[in-house]
Amino acid sequence: MSVTRAEKRQKVKYRIRKRISGNSETPRLSVFRSNTTVYCQLIDDTKGSTLASASSKDKSIGKMNKSEQAKAVGKLIADKAKSLNITKAVFDRNGFLYHGRVKALADGAREAGLQI
Repeated sequence: MSVTRAEKRQKVKYRIRKRISGNSETPRLSVFRSNTTVYCQLIDDTKGSTLASASSKDKSIGKMNKSEQAKAVGKLIADKAKSLNITKAVFDRNGFLYHGRVKALADGAREAGLQI
C-alpha cells in the first residue's frame, strides 16, 4: 500500500499545526499553493476566524510569472495586516516545502513590513 503525495502533505501539515497557532496579536499566515494560484490568509485560531486574505487572482496583481505573483500576494497580505494594526504573524507553510512560491510569498510579506 503506497502513500499518495497528498497524504504525505497532510501528515506534514498536521505535524506543523501541532506546534503553531495564531491569536489576535500574532495571527497565523496560512499559505495554499495550487498549480496556477497562490492563496494566503491571516487566521486567529482562538476565535476561529479569518482576519484577512489575499490571492494571486486579485485584480491588482497583473500578468507576471508565478514566483513574482506570490511575492506580490505577500506584499498585499502585509498591507492588509498593517491596516488591521498587525505587525507580527506566525508562518504556516501548510505542508508545502519552504522554497519557490511559498518562500517568495514569505519574502514579499517581510519586505512589506510584516514580521514572520
